[in-house]
Order: sequence, then structure tokens, then C-alpha cells
Amino acid sequence: MAKNPKKTERNDERPAQRSGGLFEYAPAPESPAAAGDIATSYGHFIGGEFVDSSGSEALKTVNPATEQVLAEFAQGTDEDVDRAVKAARDAFAGWSALPGSERAKYLFRIARIVQERSRELAVLESIDNGKPIKETRDVDLPLVAAHFFYYAGWADKLDYAGFGRNPRPLGVAGQVIPWNFPLLMLAWKIAPALATGNTVVLKPAETTPLTALRFAEICRQAGLPKGVVNIVTGDGRTGAALTAHPDVNKVAFTGSTNVGRSIARQLAGSRKKLSLELGGKAANIVFDDAPIDQAVEGIVNGIFFNQGHVCCAGSRLLVQESIQDELLDALKHRMATLRLGDPLDKNTDIGAINSAAQLARITELAATGEAEGAERWAPECQLPSAGYWFAPTIFTGVSQAHRIAREEVFGPVLSVLTFRTPTEAVEKANNTQYGLSAGIWTEKGSRILWMADRLRAGVVWANTFNKFDPTSPFGGYKESGYGREGGRHGLEAYLDV
Repeated sequence: MAKNPKKTERNDERPAQRSGGLFEYAPAPESPAAAGDIATSYGHFIGGEFVDSSGSEALKTVNPATEQVLAEFAQGTDEDVDRAVKAARDAFAGWSALPGSERAKYLFRIARIVQERSRELAVLESIDNGKPIKETRDVDLPLVAAHFFYYAGWADKLDYAGFGRNPRPLGVAGQVIPWNFPLLMLAWKIAPALATGNTVVLKPAETTPLTALRFAEICRQAGLPKGVVNIVTGDGRTGAALTAHPDVNKVAFTGSTNVGRSIARQLAGSRKKLSLELGGKAANIVFDDAPIDQAVEGIVNGIFFNQGHVCCAGSRLLVQESIQDELLDALKHRMATLRLGDPLDKNTDIGAINSAAQLARITELAATGEAEGAERWAPECQLPSAGYWFAPTIFTGVSQAHRIAREEVFGPVLSVLTFRTPTEAVEKANNTQYGLSAGIWTEKGSRILWMADRLRAGVVWANTFNKFDPTSPFGGYKESGYGREGGRHGLEAYLDV
């Protein structure tokens, strides 16, 4: 990413540091052809078939790294949503009546097909989303398959999940997913819904519809009964029509807090079951006894993974005052080695920002941080001339009143604050309207337990960050939403209990 960065004053020797600068990496591009054929235009997937929209409006999805138009897709209308919900309702009786062991066969089959087509799906995700191929290949796709495998295992064991004997499915689930993990968020929602006997209408994000539409092909390849999974594309208007539809029994939404708040108001008094996974402003807390290099890797992974497009990103670094200088020196040295560029290059660490709109928000908040007096630093970095890019950035001298410390940037921007005592660290970490995640870095197990008991966050990582597993529940408090996805707990959202 940076060529010949300035040498930092550190006592330890770094293997990559040489008199001539950092080792250079030759390009190692993945072929975009591995994504398979991308149609010029797409309709909806309703009742097991790709169908045209009832309206004429079409949207475009672009490659964020090049701004090249990839495909057009339909803007879903109220009539399209109604057709999809009806197809899901018609399929519900047969699907829910299947023995759990039979539903499991379909989920296992989907998981295996995802594994078989993982290279294709990983490349397509990188092209449509902008994230590095090594993330889609090594993180997203293995987790997608794992979620379907995991919930396939639950399908015939629901009596033993802790929700009473013979728990019943809700009916039709309306699911709206975001653009930061398009295929993974699809798996988080569809897998437990199908395992528990529900049918689904899913709306992918308007900037990343392609892997959801490719998943529709996988449903057909797996022989899934028609109407069990339906996919309607479009922007927020389509999502609002889906969540408001009177024949939807369950709504699951992952996205911004503002939209989640709107959905909650919309559904109030409707008797629909609702789960919301919303924004975050996680604190990554580093104590003076933490292994510095390990903590630095966790900080980098916490905020720069997926360009910071992570709801649980560790966007606030709370570092104990006595090690602030040492930690920041090591962090800047590490940031100078990150490689920003072509998402399909297997050496790329930081890809493109997902959209022009998101880039504008990140840019505006970063400018506000400077205007409010925080000190901005980013490694020397040449950004590509086309596409949407933002260099990894840290702000020091940040107070809790600064917007960058309070608002979700949803980009590769880290705010650094300090603390002196564990009590002060807890108070600062909890001083946010969000409560999705947190990280603790210390060698003392007792301190980890003491902190975790007091942090108001749905997920607390200890000496790691951004680690996910389908067996572990995920969700937040306060304005980060309610309900849990993943694990045994994730079944409850789709059962009448």
C-alpha cells in the first residue's frame, strides 16, 4: 500500500524492514471469469422461477473498484412483493409439514453446493461488494457453508432446543439484509428460517444483489421446493413493502439504526415477530499488560477488515495511558504495510468502499473529526484513479464528545481514546447509544471476566476480535437492536414460543 514508509523508532527488528524498504509483492490476481456469467439484467426469484417485475424501473449494480456497471436488476414493486409473499405462503404448508430430517437434507445439500461453488461465489462477492478476495474466500464463504451445515443439524432436533416440545414455525419470514456481508447475512437469516419450517422472502441490498440472485440458482440446483425461498430485489421502497406486508409473520432486518427504528414503529401492534441487528460503535480496550504485537493485529482486524464495513467493528480504541505511545507507534508501523487496491488481488488487505454514497459519508465524518480538533494520520498511500477508495485512518486526541467517537462511520477510520483504570475503561466503553460488541486485551483472566461482566455489549471478545462461529449467538443492546442470530438462540426468532 505504502512505498518506503518512514521508519518508526522501535527497538525490535521487523523482518520486512530493509534498507531498501518493504518487500514488494507481485500482483496475484484472481480471474474475474471465475464469477461465471453475469446477466445484463435480472428479474425477481419468485415461486422457484426467475420472473419479470410488474414495474419498469430498473437499478444498476456497479463494481466499486472500477465503477463499471455489472448488471441491471428490477426495482421491486408492491405487486412483486405481494406475489413473492403469496408464493411463500403457498409453499409453507408443505415445507413446514416435512419431517425435520427431510428439511435438513435440503440444507445439507445447499451447504455442499456452496462449498463446491465457493470460488465462483467468492469472486462474485468481491466484484459486487468491493471487499478483498482473501476475505470472501477465507472468511465469508466458509462461514456461509458452516451456517447451513449447522442449522441443518438442528432441523430434526427442535424438540431439544430448549423451547418446549414440538415448537411451531411462524409462517412467512420477510428478511432484509445489508451490503457489507451480502451472502453471509443471507445465510444467517435463511438457514435458521428454513430449518425451523418457515418460508422466506428476502430482499438483498440494492448495491449488492448479485450473490443473492446466484443463491437462487443454488436453491434450484438443490431441488428446494418452489416458493420456499423467494428473492425480490430493489431499494428501501421494496424493503418497506416487504416488512409492512400483512401476510408476513416474521421480520428480520440487519442495517442502520435509523431504518431499524422506522421498522419497529411500522410493526408496532401488528403481532409480527421482529429481530433487529443494527449499528455499533465498539470499544477495543487494550491494557498495559497486553502483548503489543498481538493487540495491534487485533486492532487492525477489528477496524480495517472489510474496509471497516462491519457493524461490530472496533472503531474506538481505548488504550491504557501508560502504553499509548508504544502501541500507536506499533500500530502505525503495521498500517504502513497494509496493501490497498484491486479486491481480486490475493495480496490486497483493503479493498474498495462499497458505494459513492458511503464514501461521501466516511469523507464527511473524517473531515468533521479534523475540524473538531482531532489529529488525523494515515500511511502514505496512492489511491486508484477509478472506484471508491479511502485510506486506513486513525484519529488521536479524540474526546468522547467528537462525532467520530459517537457516530458509526462504517469505514476504515479508528478513533483513539485513553484510560487509566479498568473502571474508567468500562465507563468510556459504555458511553455510547450502541451495544453490539467489545474487545478486551490483557493477560489477566480475572480482569477479562470483570470487564465482560460490566460491558454493555452483546459480544465481548477476549484477546481477539471479529471472530464468528455459527454455534455462537450474535446481537446487541440499546440502539444496536434486539434478538440474536446464530447458535441455538437464533432458532427462537423463527419459532412460535
